[in-house]
Amino acid sequence: MAVPKRKPSKAKSRTRKSINMKISVPTLSECGTCGNKVVPHRVCPKCGFYKGKQYLGLEEIA
Repeated sequence: MAVPKRKPSKAKSRTRKSINMKISVPTLSECGTCGNKVVPHRVCPKCGFYKGKQYLGLEEIA
């Protein structure tokens, strides 16, 4: 049975783990009303619309 000669260093194992924990850039879609770039499935912070309906009033946006 194969046995490792030395214990792997903490730096080596942490590097191996950290490679899979990368932060990815969120995908952005275009707002159908104003054309602003918005994270999908969120209300547009600029105009307050989501799926063609207004959810935020003008006083809530400002």
